[in-house]
Order: sequence, then C-alpha cells, then structure tokens
Amino acid sequence: MMSRSYTNLLDLASGNFPAMGREKKRLPRVMTVPGVISELDDDQANSVTSDVPSSIVVDRLIIVANQLPVKAKRRPDNKGWSFSWDDDSLLLHIKDGLPDDMEIIYVGSLRVEVDASEQDDVSQLLLDRFKCVPAFLPHDILTRYYHGFCKQHLWPLFHYMLPFSGSHGGRFDRSLWEAYVAANKIFSQKVIEVINPEDDYVWIHDYHLMVLPTFLRRRFNRLRMGFFLHSPFPSSEIYRTLPVREEILKALLNSDLIGFHTFDYARHFLSCCSRMLGLEYQSKRGYIGLDYYGRTIGIKIMPVGIHMGQIESVLRLADKEWRVEELKQQFEGKTVLLGVDDMDIFKGVNLKLLAMEQMLKQHQKWQGRAVLVQIANPARGRGKDLEEIQAEIQASCKRINDSFGRPGYEPIVFIDRPISLSERAAYYTIAECVVVTAVRDGMNLTPYEYIVCRQGISDSSSESDEPKKSMLVTSEFIGCSPSLSGAIRVNPWNVEAAAEALNEAISMVDSEKELRHEKHYKYVSTHDVAYWSRSFFQDLERTCKDHFRRRCWGIGLSFGFRVVALDPNFRKLSVEAIVSAYSRAKSRAILLDYDGTLMPQTSINKTPSQEIISFINKLCDDARNTVFIVSGRARESLGKWFSPCEKLGIAAEHGYFLMWSKGKEWETCMQNNDFGWIQMAEPVMKLYTESTDGSYIETKESALVWHHRDADPGFGSSQAKEMLEHLESVLANEPVEVRSGQFIVEVKPQGVSKGGVAEKIFTSMAERGRQADFVLCVGDDRSDEDMFEIIGDSINSGILSSNASVFACAVGQKPSKARYYLDDTTEVTNMLEALAEVSSPPSSTELGRESAS
Repeated sequence: MMSRSYTNLLDLASGNFPAMGREKKRLPRVMTVPGVISELDDDQANSVTSDVPSSIVVDRLIIVANQLPVKAKRRPDNKGWSFSWDDDSLLLHIKDGLPDDMEIIYVGSLRVEVDASEQDDVSQLLLDRFKCVPAFLPHDILTRYYHGFCKQHLWPLFHYMLPFSGSHGGRFDRSLWEAYVAANKIFSQKVIEVINPEDDYVWIHDYHLMVLPTFLRRRFNRLRMGFFLHSPFPSSEIYRTLPVREEILKALLNSDLIGFHTFDYARHFLSCCSRMLGLEYQSKRGYIGLDYYGRTIGIKIMPVGIHMGQIESVLRLADKEWRVEELKQQFEGKTVLLGVDDMDIFKGVNLKLLAMEQMLKQHQKWQGRAVLVQIANPARGRGKDLEEIQAEIQASCKRINDSFGRPGYEPIVFIDRPISLSERAAYYTIAECVVVTAVRDGMNLTPYEYIVCRQGISDSSSESDEPKKSMLVTSEFIGCSPSLSGAIRVNPWNVEAAAEALNEAISMVDSEKELRHEKHYKYVSTHDVAYWSRSFFQDLERTCKDHFRRRCWGIGLSFGFRVVALDPNFRKLSVEAIVSAYSRAKSRAILLDYDGTLMPQTSINKTPSQEIISFINKLCDDARNTVFIVSGRARESLGKWFSPCEKLGIAAEHGYFLMWSKGKEWETCMQNNDFGWIQMAEPVMKLYTESTDGSYIETKESALVWHHRDADPGFGSSQAKEMLEHLESVLANEPVEVRSGQFIVEVKPQGVSKGGVAEKIFTSMAERGRQADFVLCVGDDRSDEDMFEIIGDSINSGILSSNASVFACAVGQKPSKARYYLDDTTEVTNMLEALAEVSSPPSSTELGRESAS
C-alpha cells in the first residue's frame, strides 16, 4: 500500500506530478535542419506516441548522477565561483567509450551550496562551458535525502546492515523517503529542461536516483533510459525488510537497461523481482531480460574499470618519481603492504589491522620487516557507528605499534588525510602487496590502480626490461574480486585465515608473483572504463531498438506507474467492433478457455457463477453459434460444472476428450490408449513433490500435472526446470509431451492440443455446410496459443470462410499470437454478456433446418 503522506508531498498517490507539467524547456541544441518548432512546445512534447521522426538525427547522451563531475570554488574576492573538471570523477571518463560525435550533457548537484540569487548565473555558466545542468536542492531536502535516506537507510541496507534497534541502524523514517522522492523529482525537472525525448539517451547512476526512472518514464513513454547501480544489491532476504521495497523495484523497472557490477548483485535483484512482483527472467543468446508489461528490461553485468590514460599520465609526473625515491628510502629493507580505503564502517580496516597483528604473532620473521601502510580517505558519511570504528582503528594502531615497534620500525603507518593520486601512485609503486578487506563493497578499484602502477609505463626505459610483479589479498565480498582470479581471496571476518593470506602473499616466490601480475594486468588494461561504458551503451541501444515501432500506454498511479508496450498489430478488443461483426455473421464458432479466462486464476472456488451459465446458455441458444469450453481440466469437473448448459460443447484435458453437447458420448482424439508411461512419470513427479513443500500432483485420465503455485517461488521454479529435464530424459522414447506452463509441469500424450480441437470443430462445421464466418477464441496461457495459431492456417486451407471475422483474444497484456487482448476475466465476461444480449433464440424455421442437417 502507498503511504497517504505522498498526497501531501507530491500528489503521488493520485498519479499527479504537478511541478513536472508546465515548465517550458530550453532549446536543447541548435537546429541545423528544418523542423517543426511546435515540437518543442510542452503540450506536443508531453506525448511521444507520434510516429513522426525527429528532425535532429545525432544521438545525445544525458548522464544523471547525484553529483556533477566538476569542482566548484569561491573566487578570492568572494564574487562568484570558479569551476573546473573533476578529473577523478568516473562520469567524466564515460565519454572515452562513446562515439566521438556524441554530445554528452551532465545533470547533477554541486558539492557546494549556491545562493538562490546566484543560481541562474551558475546554471548558465555550467551549461555553456561544461554542458552541465546543476540541480539545486533546498538545504532541508538535501540533508534528509542524502545524509538521511541515502546514507541512513539505503547505504547500510545495501551493505547488509539491518536496523535491528533504534540505536543500531535507526528506524525507518518516512519523512526521509519523502525527501528522497522530492530530490529525485527535482533531478527529473532538470533532465526535462534539456531533453529531446525521441533522440536522446538517458543514463542514470547509482542508488541516489533509484526512483528517477518513474518520473521520466511517466513524462516520456518511449524514452531510451539506462540505470547503473554502483553499490551492491543485497539478497532478497535483506532487501525485503525495506518498507518501500516495491516502490523502488517498480521505479527501476521503468528503465530499459539495469546494470550491475557482478552476477551476484544481478541475481539478488532478479530474485527480488521474482519474489515480490512475480516476474521471471529469461536468458537468450547471453542476454538476460525481464518481461514487464510487454517491455523487455535488459539486465547488464559488467564491472566498471579504471581510466588507463589518467593513471599512466600520473605515472609520468616528476613529483611522483621524487616521492617514490623518498618512500624507498623511508621503507628501505622493509616489505610494504598497502591499504587504501575510505573511512567507512564497511571497509574492514579494523579487521585488516587485526590480521596484520596476527601475522606478526604467528610469523615472527616479519617483525621488524613487514609494514602495513594504511591510507584512510576522508569519511563521506557520519554517525555513531563510524565514530566507534575510528576509535577502534586508533586503538589497534597504538596497540600493535606498542607491541611490535622498535626504534626505526613501526609495523603500522596510518595516514589519516586526503592524498593526491600522484602520491597514491607512489605508494602503489613501492608496495609489495595491496590488501583490501572490505566486508561489503560495490566494486573497489584500488586493486586495479595498484596493478597498473606496478606495471609502470612502457616508455620508461629504466624499468622496461625488469619483470613486473604484484600481489593482492582481497575480500571475497567486494565487486572486483571475481575478476581478479590471481588474487588471494579471504573472508575478512576470519582473522587467522586473513593473517595467513598476508604471509603467503609476501612470501611467494617472484616467478609466481610475476605470473599473477601478468594475468591481472591483461584483464585490467583491456577492461577499462571506456570498455565498460561502450559495452553498456551498446546494450542500451540494442535493448531500445524497437522503441519507436511499438505502441505504448502509461497506466497505474504513483510508483505503480508502468508503460505497456505492444506490437502495433496487437490491440485491445473493442466490444462495439465485435458486437457489430457478431450481428452480421451467419455461422459463428466461439471457443473459450476456462481458468484465467472465465474464472480468475486466484479464485479458490472454481465453480462457474450463475451469471456465466446464463450468458453461455444465451449464446448456445442462438442457432448460428457453435460454442465450446476448451480447457485443460478433467472432463468430470467440466461436465458437472456446465451440466445446466444443454447445447454447450466441452473439450477437456486440452482436447483429449470431446463432447459436442450434453448427453452425447465423450470422444477421444486418439485411438491409442496405452498409458504405460504414467508408471514411469509418476515416481519422478512424486520425488519432486516430496522435496518441494507446497507442490502437488494432479492426476487426470490422460495426463499428469505437477503444480507449484503454492511453493516458494524461487525453489518451485528451479524444481520445475529440473523436473522438466528429468522427465524429458526418462520419457524420451514414449509417445508423450512434457511441457511447462504457469506454475505447472504437464505430461500428456503427443498430438493432444487445443489447436487440434479448434481445427476439428472448424472442420466439422464446414462438413455440415456451416463454414464459420465469425470466430471468437479467448485464452490466457501458452496452451491457448495453439488455438490462435491454427485459426490462420484454417483460413488458408479453406476450412474457415476466406472473409471470416476473426477475434483471437489473449487475456492480459502480454506478447501473443492473438491480435487482440482483454485485461482480465471481468472484461471477458462483460464482452460475452454484450454478445449474449444481441443473440437471438432460434426460430422454428431455423430449428427445422438444424434438425434436418
């Protein structure tokens, strides 16, 4: 349920985004070819369903992140600001992997607070000189959005820290969530100011802006939009504790492509979509996709890399060389282990110190020789937990240095100040091993930087012939760990094992260090930030290639908003159109599925209502109609439920049994009644039933069905896939089909399908001189697709009239072989009721003609 507080904040509960509606956009770029100026008007731009191509053909990328890749500083005279690019910003390096002629616009906030009177001038300056669009957040929103919701709720939770008590992690504060939504809305307004929705791509970055896709998708249905999460995504058991869990998931699903550093993070996200939204993913030719209301959302797994050019340029700096010589003198005769971490509760710096202490105790040969240099970057967050970690680190450093230090030797060198990249590169150059013991980290590029610094630069003649070597000890809980197969991976919580890893790393023979370094350098140098951005953008292009060929509708309120995308030939069934065609027809075939079509899947009582019985009888009483229920259910149930319908035909168990009307004999579609395969299939299904809580076997006369709707979603789906393979193997030489459906696995005789039933009914009508010139076929799942497919074949073969009015209709807005859809069972019954009302009871002449035929 959505909070009522949204109504007061942003009118989200009513789906109304007032502040996004009436702003005039700036002219995004100079129009170099003739175009229609009215396209820039908000009323026109509000809809992107027009098929008119844009007059501007050059693609442009809008990168949206919490902070712009620029540094801001007050001028010495305190009059205005001076700005410069932030060379350390990842966002700045994205362009290296993109086409040279692609224009890039940045949208984000500044690290400084700009007075309201200066904001217009600053905005214009940043747009003109840097192509940056600043989002100015009011101070109260900024505090609650960034230091509140982002840092107190999302950041800890995504790093597996649950708010167990008010003093440990805090309680969920809805006002912080509302500030997060408000901030995301402000970012969306800035994007809207500069966007050309039919030409531009939008790439959103990180957990600060996870609901931004909904704001943008609501405004522009066909916008091409990607999202990349730079932090971990937690397991579903952790994520499910977030009170606004579904709102965030649904907002992310308004993107076209969602990127993660590792398969683990993507797997956790997909598991959340499965457990909370009932969505299943599919993998096709190496690409993972989630089908969501006719749109396929791509899932991208690609770790970010470093900017090789930036690191190599730093390695050429003279002050770096000078600092290297100074450090070599300082640590002469010592083996240096290096840690470079943000001051953060998740970086495991305290655990690293404990491992170093344990190594010095266990391996006394390193006392006086091994030094751990720990560089601590300034903290980005704040709070009681951080203060406790800092106090523990200081105490550990003092204790270890007091225990193992001696004149001229300190085992721990703790550097608690910001250091430049060139100084950091100097430390990397002299370090024998880099140690990263974070307990949870999205990516962590420290090992990548270290490897490149240890390699040096190819034109450095003095070192070019020397073999390169490096060693890494990395936590198995960081994003870069899977890509560094030569690193020694550790569980940082296991201090003894981590201590042994440190000893192994610095004791390893040089030839082994060289081999590991060579392997790592080959990966890091080829998978740099340009490779990452190029790969992400190419996948975004591929995912969005059909955007302007599909029809889109925005439906739903607030964070339930989503876009339904359908093939241009797939449209909603108009009751008026079908009633008109129905009234003109002389011979009609009406084929109806039962579960999910006439009866909701979620209904516990499956008996048809009197209302359904009534209008089916009215349809059957019209002599021009041949009406059939075509279902997978057993004939006993269907015969009992529809016993009041004298003239209704029933096809049970997907057509294995067929009864033309009440009182007639049941026909079987096959002469072969050998069901020996049941003795082979049933034990296999029982095996899975016993091990899958909530599953059961339905035994039909012609088939066996395993149901797992009430099982754990993830486990049930996994067991169904395995059972399918198991049964296909066991029954490979038997005359049966093994098929999976919605929460089922079914084994049935070969050649039995609803398509076969439809063909038999159409043929029978034609043989009696009543060739159908009107066909209505309605169903909701895969088995009904066989009926939809056979209709086209029947027209081509002459079984149906060549000018027949055909209404093949799927229930639910999903890709289908049908040309029409209705949203749910209620719309199906309303449509049938409308047909029943215009049906006419048979006249005496028609009755006589019918009996004669």
